[in-house]
Amino acid sequence: MVNISNELGNISITSEVFTNIAGAAATSCFGVKGMAGRNKEGGPLQLLRRESMSKGVMTHLNDDGTLSLELHIGVDHGVNISAVSRSIMKEVKYKLTKSTGVPVKSVDVYIDTIIG
Repeated sequence: MVNISNELGNISITSEVFTNIAGAAATSCFGVKGMAGRNKEGGPLQLLRRESMSKGVMTHLNDDGTLSLELHIGVDHGVNISAVSRSIMKEVKYKLTKSTGVPVKSVDVYIDTIIG
């Protein structure tokens, strides 16, 4: 949880807010099929539905007040993986910073599956 204080009061933002914003931003990028995740027993990889896409995102609050994210995604067959990854990194960083005011230090993208 991130706490932001100013002269008007306090704001508390849970990690669920960050994961939902990041998941929505990532899945809006061209070539992304969805967020990828595994069940708790370490079973097979699955593409997550829209309502549970935040499970493919892990957040970490750094000591300097910045945010680091890890995204697990599935992409379309035939897309340029490097270009899609850069697009995701930029979009997630922009949307999170704009929406919450919390600076993003890093966005790590893991391509877990190619669909098509």
